[in-house]
Amino acid sequence: MTEAQEGEILREEGNASQGSEGRGEPERTASAPPSPDDDASFADMLARQEEASAAPRLEPGQRVKATVVAVTSDTVFVSTGSKVDGIVEKAELEHDGISCAVGDVLDLYVAHVSPQEMRLSRVLRGAGGLEALEEAKNGGLPVEGKVLATVKGGFSVEIMRRRAFCPSSQMDLRPVDDPDLHLGKVYQFRITRMEQNGRNLVLSRRTLLEAEQAENLQTFLDRVQEGEVLEGTVRRLTSFGVFVELAPGVEGLAHVSELSWSKLTAPDETLTIGQNVRAKLLGVIREDKGTKISLSLRQVSEDPWNSAGERLRAGDTVNGRVTRLAEFGAFTEILPGIEGLIHLSELSWEKRVAKAQDVLAVGEEVLVKVKEVDLEKRRISLSLRDAAGDPWGTVAEDFAVDSLHNGRLEKHSKFGLFINLAPGITGLMPSSFIAQVRGKNRLDKLAPGDDLQVRIAEMDLNARKITLAPAGEDAEEIVRVKGPAPAPGQGAKHESGRGKRSVGSRRDEPADWKQHAAKGSSSGFGGSLGLALTAALEKKKK
Repeated sequence: MTEAQEGEILREEGNASQGSEGRGEPERTASAPPSPDDDASFADMLARQEEASAAPRLEPGQRVKATVVAVTSDTVFVSTGSKVDGIVEKAELEHDGISCAVGDVLDLYVAHVSPQEMRLSRVLRGAGGLEALEEAKNGGLPVEGKVLATVKGGFSVEIMRRRAFCPSSQMDLRPVDDPDLHLGKVYQFRITRMEQNGRNLVLSRRTLLEAEQAENLQTFLDRVQEGEVLEGTVRRLTSFGVFVELAPGVEGLAHVSELSWSKLTAPDETLTIGQNVRAKLLGVIREDKGTKISLSLRQVSEDPWNSAGERLRAGDTVNGRVTRLAEFGAFTEILPGIEGLIHLSELSWEKRVAKAQDVLAVGEEVLVKVKEVDLEKRRISLSLRDAAGDPWGTVAEDFAVDSLHNGRLEKHSKFGLFINLAPGITGLMPSSFIAQVRGKNRLDKLAPGDDLQVRIAEMDLNARKITLAPAGEDAEEIVRVKGPAPAPGQGAKHESGRGKRSVGSRRDEPADWKQHAAKGSSSGFGGSLGLALTAALEKKKK
């Protein structure tokens, strides 16, 4: 106990004595029986004794929060909850720019403890002898040091006008990409090893950071509850999620699946380091290796599926972004957090698509039509081809029978030439037509992609089939237009007929011919039209 404290106690005892005399209280003798007030005094003394015994025992190097109880010209008296008040040098606090008053709370380290007094300090700095170094090492008291240079395996640090070494693994909680970032910085360190009378000093900054982190973590966990929405700062981006700092040294992980209602392929699509975010606390798991804090950024906002029924209707045409490609189609985001599927069969009118990547790419912006919305199963069916419009909707007007058109050869087959007339519109020039006209060799020599002129010979709108003939032939053609044009997407489907033969087809013709044959033809293609063409050719020869 210091002289100032003793003087304060003596003054309090003197005031108490004078107050007693002023009230004229009778002087008690040793033989006088105890009064009820004496019993109360004994009880108070016993309570104070028990309170003093229960006070926490502080050790050198321990970090404490101390409340300022008195300030003099060169000393600050603080209460730490123990039975002995602590003393802090005022000059040390002024060096760190800290002005304190009675009632302020300071973060300090216990430097020395004895039955009479307890000295506290923020950190050891300046010049110091061997005794000060030993006291700092034994008590775990932080020392202030300046990083001078990078050396093999770590850093050269100056503490108390002495050179010391800090290994790279002990400089920070995690390794940094550029060690030079620490050069010139002033940090607090702990002396972990001292040999050769202080000439060999090994330091650790990491142990102080870990102790501070553990304290901050416990303080954080004591004040938050699961389900609470917290403020934080993005500190690290990884392939599996984002680390958000919730308190100094306290980080939580938001898995990539909990970053947004939209499907993300990488966290950096929407977040950047240093960005302030709001996150929901999902849970805290304590393990031997540490404490894991699980967060969700997406659950801070409302689930977009709750209002999907109000914003989407079957038949709507909307813009979307392709997010994923699968064997059966392409997933497309049409609203933030809401995806639909474009099935392979809904990708194109022009051709049969075997793989979605043949038509679309991830990230591509597309226009799609909503075919079906199932809110219960959270499924939306989309169509890329319907959004573009059914090319067969105007085929009767665009490709009238007996009209001439330029086409492009798609492929040769045993039963004729497949010729593309427009996107999604392909007709067939049957082998029976080619065999009966002049210029057969010219047609046989055409390669896929070559252009040629053709005549519309027959059309079956219900079956979506067009029969073509070579242009320029002097032939009497039979025109057959069967039924009105079907509504988009409602036309008759082609039959695959794989491995099967249709009634009336020739044995050497594959069943695939059936999907291109005009209805009512007994020979696959041609029929009466072929006979008319043959008769015209014979007449011309005569």
